[in-house]
Amino acid sequence: MKTTRHPAPATAHDPTVQPVPASVVEQVDAADVTLSNPKRAVISLGSNLGNRLETLQGAVDALEDTPGVRVKAVSPVYETEPWGVEPGSQPSYFNAVVLIKTTLPPESLLERGHAIEEAFKRVRDERWGPRTIDVDIVAYQGVVSDDPLLTLPHPRAHERAFVLVPWHDIDPEAEVPGRGAVAALLDSLGSTGVAPRADLELRLPE
Repeated sequence: MKTTRHPAPATAHDPTVQPVPASVVEQVDAADVTLSNPKRAVISLGSNLGNRLETLQGAVDALEDTPGVRVKAVSPVYETEPWGVEPGSQPSYFNAVVLIKTTLPPESLLERGHAIEEAFKRVRDERWGPRTIDVDIVAYQGVVSDDPLLTLPHPRAHERAFVLVPWHDIDPEAEVPGRGAVAALLDSLGSTGVAPRADLELRLPE
């Protein structure tokens, strides 16, 4: 018997639930029913405002709650200094990487990432500014695209240890499309400043 999943109704106490366009729901429902070739994608999460761990977990849970998305692996948590700003001018980040399988096209996945950021009141008033949550699509099924709205893979992923270290943890054979193996990139880049937080853990959604 075929079943069709629908997104759970939004509730007042759950700020991560955002409406999904009906057209996207229909596409996802059809893909779920027919098991139509889900794609692998890599999502980078970062937070340096508020309850950083709680926010990261909320973002992981919101991804899992998205129609057409299944979270397959969640990395350990790392603490890093902010990128591109004066040392000590902002709180440190908690960073993690999530592997997903999805029937959403990249553009719809990007929209969902932005909706999660908005739900956690991400403010975009300055480049490299502090943020409650940063949701970045690092890679999508080997796609290489220079579309300015969504460049794939992420144009700076290959030079960011705070992305490569947790990514390597959960997928040691991973490659950055067009840039090479994550392990080789890490060998060249090093992991200085990416501090493991063994006392913290993100849960894989059930």
